[in-house]
Amino acid sequence: MGNSQTLRGLSTICYYAIDHEAAKKWYSDFLGLPPYFERPGYAEFRIGDYQHELGLIDGRYAPAGWTPGAPAAITYWHVDEIGESLEKLISLGAKLHEPVTERGPGFVTASVIDPFGNTLGIMYNVHYLEVLKAKQG
Repeated sequence: MGNSQTLRGLSTICYYAIDHEAAKKWYSDFLGLPPYFERPGYAEFRIGDYQHELGLIDGRYAPAGWTPGAPAAITYWHVDEIGESLEKLISLGAKLHEPVTERGPGFVTASVIDPFGNTLGIMYNVHYLEVLKAKQG
């Protein structure tokens, strides 16, 4: 590997959904945009400052043992207004998983279970903003 970092950055986060069409609509409503790429059983959105990829996969392609709503690692997406984002998610039918929680100065998280059983984390992250500002020069 030489001097390269092992984990270089978020590439694609994928969520499974038993009702793939409903998941596409729900995420389109939340994000305010349609998928930029689609194949049968797969839809992908490019979102955020770095155009990260959020993929939705039809649940029939999930690995053996997958259960909607089962505990899993939480991926946090930076948001500028955590309270407003959390309210929007809940208004669209997500269930509160973890309330707004301050993790330290400049780091605030919350998470929901989307209507398809996936854990979606949101976070106000001052470090993310510092990196973005440095990239923009």
